[in-house]
Amino acid sequence: MAEIKDPENTIVMELKSGTVTIELLPDVAPKHSERMKELARAGAYDGVIFHRVIEGFMAQTGDVEHGKDGGNLRRAGTGGSDKSDLPAEFSKLPHDRGTLGAARSSSPNSANSQFFINFSDNHFLNGQYTVYGRVISGMEHVDAITRGEPPATPDKMISVKVASDA
Repeated sequence: MAEIKDPENTIVMELKSGTVTIELLPDVAPKHSERMKELARAGAYDGVIFHRVIEGFMAQTGDVEHGKDGGNLRRAGTGGSDKSDLPAEFSKLPHDRGTLGAARSSSPNSANSQFFINFSDNHFLNGQYTVYGRVISGMEHVDAITRGEPPATPDKMISVKVASDA
């Protein structure tokens, strides 16, 4: 596991194959970083599936409304949290392998709880989707997530915690 420099802005995500450590970027995207910590602290991400996983592109999760394992998996990817949508926080940070991007609808200001982790450099997304974190260890576990839209047997986030709370 990577050395955690800022536990208050670090997310620890348990997947079936191991731990993924994510450094949030509150200086770049404060509202998105705060939302992820708020939902993690509420346990909202625990048990949420990866509903859209595209080889060579990204793994999307975070539908806390429909994406709970055992929930309405046909609707996974269409919901969010009961919090209001977030305004875009675009930056110069590129969508490189391992970065965390805010999933949204066609409106730039519609991100809520869903996010994706880039499997590769996806620079065509630059300036269109908010980057608010990066995987600092455990990317091999992200790479092992079952592919599909949705996967036949989706992987899930077993638990998601803020490192300072663990």
